[in-house]
Amino acid sequence: MIEDGTGRRDDQAFAEWLAGRAGAALTALRETQGFADPAALKDAGDKVSHDLMTTALARWRPADAVLSEEQADSRRAWAGGNRPARLDADRVWIIDPLDGTREFSESGRTDWAVHVALWQRSAAPDGALVAGAVGMPARTTQHGEPLVLGTREPAAPPVDGPLRIAVSRTRPPAFVSELVAGIGARAVPMGSAGVKVCAVVTGEVDAYVHAGGQYEWDSAAPVAVALGTGMHASRIDGSPLRYNRDDPRLPDLLVCRPEHADTLLAAIDRYR
Repeated sequence: MIEDGTGRRDDQAFAEWLAGRAGAALTALRETQGFADPAALKDAGDKVSHDLMTTALARWRPADAVLSEEQADSRRAWAGGNRPARLDADRVWIIDPLDGTREFSESGRTDWAVHVALWQRSAAPDGALVAGAVGMPARTTQHGEPLVLGTREPAAPPVDGPLRIAVSRTRPPAFVSELVAGIGARAVPMGSAGVKVCAVVTGEVDAYVHAGGQYEWDSAAPVAVALGTGMHASRIDGSPLRYNRDDPRLPDLLVCRPEHADTLLAAIDRYR
């Protein structure tokens, strides 16, 4: 969980463990609090998961910085002055304690998630994601255990037929609807961004296209999982996804099977 067989820290195993722990706490909260007050359940879920994750990170990774959606000033674009510690750190955990709060607060929905990613400055000239996990505790493995996907997942085989593109179930960007129709694809509505990205990894869909405003914590862990399994992940103009920036906004995203990347990037350029 915390160390690998050589006694060194295994950050990937830790990310999966932490996503699983937070997911279990959220499942328990859903069961005890119920769904009568969705707003209160959303707020409680954000707090319970954030507190659990930041406490664990402070204990097991005390030297590392953290960027969480639930931190004060998490959405602030920094320009000089009093900078947060993460902007000068070598290692930054980027977490979304509860992705898909709307779905979390609706009885019977399983398309919500917990995101845990580790960005490391020294891993590449612009830094890179070096570990990531997406916990989907309302979904289970074939053995009945809560589902946690990491960067070591085997990629699903390709599927014949029209492209299946994951889209937001409540507010899909207009150009994505035009894109789906224009290339003869099929839209598959889902909640959490993490669930949509992981659906590409598991073979439920072929791609996820988003351009409506997101932040680093919305995509860091899912992108780490997707890249680890050999999927394509980029901005919708094909440029790289970069994390731990002064401005945490990262508003658009394409994750897809690699064989579809060129086709989708060209089509996105036409329709957006």
